[in-house]
Amino acid sequence: MRHANGLDIAQTVQDACDPARMALLIYDMQVGIVRQIPDGDEVVDACVRLREAARANGFRVFYTRHMSLPMALAGVSQLRTAMLWQRVDDPGRLHAPFPQGSPQYQLAPELTPGPDEVAFDKITMSAFTATPLDIALRDCGIDTFAIAGIALEVGIEPTVRHAMDLGYLPIVVTDACGSGNPAAGERSLAALAYSGGSLATDTAALSGLMARRRER
Repeated sequence: MRHANGLDIAQTVQDACDPARMALLIYDMQVGIVRQIPDGDEVVDACVRLREAARANGFRVFYTRHMSLPMALAGVSQLRTAMLWQRVDDPGRLHAPFPQGSPQYQLAPELTPGPDEVAFDKITMSAFTATPLDIALRDCGIDTFAIAGIALEVGIEPTVRHAMDLGYLPIVVTDACGSGNPAAGERSLAALAYSGGSLATDTAALSGLMARRRER
């Protein structure tokens, strides 16, 4: 930890791993997304281990869910993105893959939020765009978060980059992040490491740091 201008400057995961300043963000671990990833069940297990460590040691836990607008309400960017992901060139053939309340929209049962946790819905890739997440974190004095979930190359990288611009220190838990395209996921990790401003760790290391924080 370094200090300047009356501020504590976290530089490592150990510096940042403090329930007074760090939360856990579980990104889009929904039934319909998990089943698209070959190692989806392993990512669920890793997220559960992180969530249990956070709960046991006083770290706040937030979740996101991707929500599809009804096609009649979808605007230009939503339609363009849907056409890309559904691989169709006729907007009339589109469907809403994650309508609010549908079975595929729900979080994996193992990751159901507890009574002291919350899930924020979003229609964007960054978890910070048009959601209450930034306000909720800042209001708790949180300036760091560990992120896990799916998919690294689609939504987690944009969330991490957005968070850095907002002044957060994001920590990517690499073995708790799934990728639809493993090569693209590796490129995302490499690009984040190159640009700096975020940190990376794994489930075992972060869980251990959370527990040691409680022992102090």
